[in-house]
Amino acid sequence: MAEMIPLTPADQATPQAVFTGGTCKLHPQTMCPAFGALRVLARLEGAQPAMITDAGCLYGLTFVTHFYAARKSIVAPALGTAELSSGKVQEAALAAIAEAAKEQHVTVIPVISLCVAETAGLAEELLPTEIDGKPVVLVRVPAYAIHSHPEAKDIALAAVMRRFIEPTVEQEAGALTLLGEVFPADPLILDAVLRKMGGRVMTTLPGRHVDELRLAGRAKAVAALHPFYRETVGLLRERGVAVISGAPVGAEGSAAWLRAIGSALELDEDRVEQVAQEEEATARGFLTSQPLKGATIMVSGYEGNEMLYARLLIEGGAHVPYISTSIGPNMLTAADEAWLKSHGTEAVIYRKAIEDDKAAMEHWTFDLVIGTTTLAAHAKELGIPAVYYTNMLSVRPLFLAGGMIASLSFVRELMNRKPLYTRMVDFFTEPTV
Repeated sequence: MAEMIPLTPADQATPQAVFTGGTCKLHPQTMCPAFGALRVLARLEGAQPAMITDAGCLYGLTFVTHFYAARKSIVAPALGTAELSSGKVQEAALAAIAEAAKEQHVTVIPVISLCVAETAGLAEELLPTEIDGKPVVLVRVPAYAIHSHPEAKDIALAAVMRRFIEPTVEQEAGALTLLGEVFPADPLILDAVLRKMGGRVMTTLPGRHVDELRLAGRAKAVAALHPFYRETVGLLRERGVAVISGAPVGAEGSAAWLRAIGSALELDEDRVEQVAQEEEATARGFLTSQPLKGATIMVSGYEGNEMLYARLLIEGGAHVPYISTSIGPNMLTAADEAWLKSHGTEAVIYRKAIEDDKAAMEHWTFDLVIGTTTLAAHAKELGIPAVYYTNMLSVRPLFLAGGMIASLSFVRELMNRKPLYTRMVDFFTEPTV
């Protein structure tokens, strides 16, 4: 069921109408958690996933590994009704692990256990910890326990890191680990800015090689750019790595983030302040035009980083009264949530359902909807400009002044398409006789 936190704007003591969410919660907005786990594990060089699930789930998730992940095959036993009812899940898992070990250039075998295997009772203590010198790592991501695919990314990453991260290692001064799947250019841009301050980006997780997982433990701090990596953050914190939540978004957020990074890495305060002020000045120079002033925008997605984009839109002049996401609330979401509360957001829904989003569209009048494919289609039927959050915004530059300018300019362009949507609705509207 969706968890909603109503947020009263700071300048409005009592809202005229409090949004209460959808009355029905039958259609949660997230993909199978195995999607997230596979995306992380299949992209890891040398990893050969072995998936323990039924034939139906395997069919759909095979597409994921080829199209979205790494064009890599999954090793899996043939588990149909007969095999499941015979109680041979454990034997099937062992056979799949042995088969995965035969593949060339394998350095780790993640065993991904889904709903069927978990329900049937796959026993971790009966699985080998390694085979032919190759580590075997069990990753449990049943949908009834892991409620979104972003959070499954965290579970998968933390499980593998526990096997490869060095338990005791000396931290390298000025080194930062970035945590979150981001636009490929973003780590390079962040590294360039950090070097001006005397620091550097050591690695970005989830990585593409197990060596990157080992490096993460050597960093002095980790920047949790996305707020759903709770297990991974906890693992690094246990090893004495400082944790910075939030991301460098917008003018205010970028400057605050750079100062927090400088403090965590113990960099020269004067150099840090100079760089932070430069970034803030560049961003505010663009924001003086308030490119989104007067617009009311909905932000709804299932990637877990929706609040970052909402912050960006608000700094651009937009009113964002409603935000929904598939992840649950935690300490890593707290700072962004508080910022949004003080800047006019009225409701944040965690573990959202499509019914919540549709109810929001009835509660507020939106000029642009940034959401899931289902929601975007619904908005377009109503003549409201709408785009799919994941493919259109979540894959674009976001951080610092450069990312802000690119993202806000793109959103402004989307809003200029309103006449096209009006013409589309008029075209398909049957004339009255």
